[in-house]
Amino acid sequence: MTTIDDSNNDAAVDVQDDNSRCGSHWDDDTTTVDDGGGVREQEREGSDCDDTVESSSVALFAGDEGGLSREQRDCLVYLLKNHYLSHEQKPPLWQVLMDHQPAIRARLNDLYLTLHVDREGQVAYKRQALPDNGGPNFPTLLHDRAYSREQTILLVYLRERLHRQRAADSGQVLVDREDMVDRVVEFKADDDTDLYGAQKRAETAIESLTSMGVLSGSADNDRFTISPVLDSLMPLARLQELLEWLYTESGQTEDHSNTEGPEGTA
Repeated sequence: MTTIDDSNNDAAVDVQDDNSRCGSHWDDDTTTVDDGGGVREQEREGSDCDDTVESSSVALFAGDEGGLSREQRDCLVYLLKNHYLSHEQKPPLWQVLMDHQPAIRARLNDLYLTLHVDREGQVAYKRQALPDNGGPNFPTLLHDRAYSREQTILLVYLRERLHRQRAADSGQVLVDREDMVDRVVEFKADDDTDLYGAQKRAETAIESLTSMGVLSGSADNDRFTISPVLDSLMPLARLQELLEWLYTESGQTEDHSNTEGPEGTA
């Protein structure tokens, strides 16, 4: 199955303490992000840190030498554990990022991650940093994940729909479950007679995009709101690239009678 790679995934990470006052080195067992969103310090063996170093003014636990406040740490951990941070979903954390962007960006950079902020769309997300001048790849904290074919079809469809409707009005962009399932079925191979299987794969893709925060469901779970984050995560150039892949992979052409291409040019 052909897939499109996506590197902006949930981080299964070890978050390191970069305080250099103790002359300590990177240690994979130093700190970890727990499922509760907090940061816990594990015992370090063989540290050359002086036991007489004064505690940080923002210390939150015994032995804490971190330089960020609780709010800044909460924002950093959220960015590490989630695909993105948006003002729409997390207004307090978004404000923390706006107020302390250099400090949080620096901590992400220490982990070979870059911070991307779309102030107009009020969305921020992380990416894996790449070395300059073609040097060796950095150690990675993000899991590489590939979108399924059905997820890719829906991402393209949702991005097209978001672009068209937001050009007409700035309100919420809604999409019906039935429309998304039908869209996936449209790209079913001609020799694929398993309609039920295609519909089930479409339903699975919808649930996956909902868990990623790209879609948010209504009470009846048959109508969804498309998150504006898709504007930032999938710019028009990327949309055109995925469209071309879909048409090629399915043997269709861009003027397919059931398919609307993107507006504008990449």
